[in-house]
Amino acid sequence: MRRFDIAEDSLQDAFLAAARTWPERGVPFHPAAWLLTAAHRRALDRIRREENERRRLPLLVTDPRAEDVVVEDPDPDAGPGSIVDERLRLLFACCHPALSADARAALMLRFGAGLRTAEIARLFLVPEPTMAARLTRAKAKMALAGIPLRRPTAEDVPARLRVLLKVVYLLFTEGYRATAGPELRRPRLAGEAIRLGYLLCELLPDQDEALALLALMILQHARRDARFDGEGRLVLMADQDRTTWRHDEIDRGLDLLRRLGPASGDYHLQALVAAEHSKPEATDWPRVAQLYAELERRTASPVVRLNRAVAVAEAGSPEAALTLLDGLDEALPTNHLLPTVRGELLSRLDRTEEAAAAFDAALRLVRTDAERAHLRRRRADLRRGADEEAGGERP
Repeated sequence: MRRFDIAEDSLQDAFLAAARTWPERGVPFHPAAWLLTAAHRRALDRIRREENERRRLPLLVTDPRAEDVVVEDPDPDAGPGSIVDERLRLLFACCHPALSADARAALMLRFGAGLRTAEIARLFLVPEPTMAARLTRAKAKMALAGIPLRRPTAEDVPARLRVLLKVVYLLFTEGYRATAGPELRRPRLAGEAIRLGYLLCELLPDQDEALALLALMILQHARRDARFDGEGRLVLMADQDRTTWRHDEIDRGLDLLRRLGPASGDYHLQALVAAEHSKPEATDWPRVAQLYAELERRTASPVVRLNRAVAVAEAGSPEAALTLLDGLDEALPTNHLLPTVRGELLSRLDRTEEAAAAFDAALRLVRTDAERAHLRRRRADLRRGADEEAGGERP
């Protein structure tokens, strides 16, 4: 039997052992297999210790429901439609419908994708202690209720697909635009999400939302080389060199979109937005604003409204875009992108002091080095422009 707490602690021990031994002995030929074997041995040691403690302490009163989470091995003769990828199996296994959708998604990101609790909290727009408590409650419920952590069958897939798609998208989001750290991009994480997207489409070829999500990720990832200049500085969409986009990947994403009918789901609408951004000529911002308006109508998401405001501003209406930001501070209190967008809009409206205050607020919230440097440059540009304007007014 296997438990989340034992698996997590044992894997951490394995990484620690690797850090101590690999520099001296060299990296093994199969590092992942080495880590898995080391973690497995440490897990067995922990389980044996627990069994010994139980025998030595027979008077200890325990809750009879507190069983380990059961892992059932799959049928070795599983037929067509079985899930053959180990990470995909684990993600599906964490997605038990007895848990709430958010709890399932958090568990999958933590134990199936390996994200840290702080990263998951930022993706869900909640404080880290809230997410830590959510994960703890989910693990406890699985243990106390005896929810099996088994490899799912093909029959399990439909009920778990929606949450799994959300998890793959959040995984890609963290890879495409990291929530914290020295690097804004985590291309290996984004690439892993795309790999899982391909596997899902192979497993479920008739699921349009899986296909739409794959198209969305491919189209966004294709622009990765243009998002930073040669000095590592962030380059906004309007200033990107579109010749550096990976047009073979864009063609692949557009081909996936052409296989879909009229937009019928959230990922399809987002993929259509990504397709507009991927055009070799200028982006059709009124069309993007229209797509975001429909997406906001369906989801009521504050992040979607924020993106809609950007599109409305790029379409030529910064005043209307600024109005769209009203009421978002309560929904996005720790999101630096909200004051960043507000600062850009105020700057376009020549409300320099208010724009500077908004950029200062964004600097207090931002967690990635690249975005922090970009905000400091924008703040300096405002100061320089104000000084030049003041100098020009002097007699």
